[in-house]
Amino acid sequence: MLLASCFFYMFFKPVYILILAFTIIIDYFAGILIESAADAVLRKRYLLLSLVANIGVLAFFKYYNFLTDNVTGAAALMGYHTQLPYLKMLLPIGLSFHTFQAMSYTIEVYRGNHKAERHFGIYALYVMFYPQLVAGPIERPQNILYQFHEKKYFDRDRVIAGLKLMLWGFFKKIVIADRLSIYVDTVYKAPGHYHGFQVLIAVFFFAFQIYCDFSGYTDIAIGAAKVMGFDLMKNFDYPFTSRSVSEYWRRWHISLSTWFNDYLFLPILANRRNWGKMAVVFGLLATFFISGLWHGAAWTFIIWGVLHGMAISYEFLTGKFRIKMSKKIPAVIYTPLSMMLTFLFLLFSWIFFRASTIHDAFTIIKNAPINLKTTVGAFNDKLYYFLLIVGFIILENFWKNKNTLKTTFYGTNLKPVLRISYYSLLFWFIVIWGVFGNKSFIYFQF
Repeated sequence: MLLASCFFYMFFKPVYILILAFTIIIDYFAGILIESAADAVLRKRYLLLSLVANIGVLAFFKYYNFLTDNVTGAAALMGYHTQLPYLKMLLPIGLSFHTFQAMSYTIEVYRGNHKAERHFGIYALYVMFYPQLVAGPIERPQNILYQFHEKKYFDRDRVIAGLKLMLWGFFKKIVIADRLSIYVDTVYKAPGHYHGFQVLIAVFFFAFQIYCDFSGYTDIAIGAAKVMGFDLMKNFDYPFTSRSVSEYWRRWHISLSTWFNDYLFLPILANRRNWGKMAVVFGLLATFFISGLWHGAAWTFIIWGVLHGMAISYEFLTGKFRIKMSKKIPAVIYTPLSMMLTFLFLLFSWIFFRASTIHDAFTIIKNAPINLKTTVGAFNDKLYYFLLIVGFIILENFWKNKNTLKTTFYGTNLKPVLRISYYSLLFWFIVIWGVFGNKSFIYFQF
């Protein structure tokens, strides 16, 4: 399995396997030294060595040029014209993901929540397990390491369940995400050429593009692991049904949001506990600032992160008031209204996430007001895409409630027919309407 994972990763850029080897060796020995050290100061030093090695690699490859640009720009504003060396290099695929997974191991060993792994090959596989190596889910050692020690046997039910999940993931990626990206990419490449409803459609489509792209990869990863007998954590829980931004982050990219909560937000909160409510606000803003930076070395991602930090801080500070309002307003009104406002905020924040520059983001916002003369025509031109999204929502609801449907049709001749028809439909959707170009997963860039 480790050799297969190395072979998989080296398809991107073979020499970059040395980066993973470097951090794996350091973290493997750091974990053992942390566990065996009797002195608390020494244990902390070993942990620091591991964190510096991981964050150092991430910072060099992902943020060096970003830092260079900003330092050069700041110096120019102060009258100093200097040019730091600019490095032309590819970002190692999935670097942020396997770096965070490696860091969680040494932190958990340091906290005494997990024993250090003595088998070097199994620890290396923990970092390099190919289904989730390049885009998660970001696993904790408690969930996955013990599974590599277990002997696996062929399990027909697991194989079928895993293949079904992979099929669903391919459908979301190839049919929905990649087809929506055709229009989204067109608008975001030249935002100044589009106005009104054309811009709003692109913003709306991107929400479903990124969801189907990323959750599609997650389904493929979890399904592939399941086929081989491994269980990966749940990473998405129907986030577009969230009634607040806080709830959204409990449903979207769960492995990352819990990582930031456990290893960044809670330590900040503990360190600033004498600040009262402001400790929570400071912790949220700092956490989401770093979350934005984690997603990409650009100010657009930082703005996106800070917007989410501000939104959740507002929800925290107005929590009691919102609870009172929820009791006064009928649930049939309050719930859908909350979901709609949350979704509108997500659409707005994703403008910065998707735009190439801050200027492009504000151009999108500026050109968004609707021109009634072009609204009908723009909608008719994109009716196919809207029907595609509606069809996806129906299918996802079917998928979510498939156990109920199985119970309904249990014991009748409709059960196997329904099941075979459903998966055949997904397969032919992929074959007929899939986009089979060189279209990478969005989160590979992180």
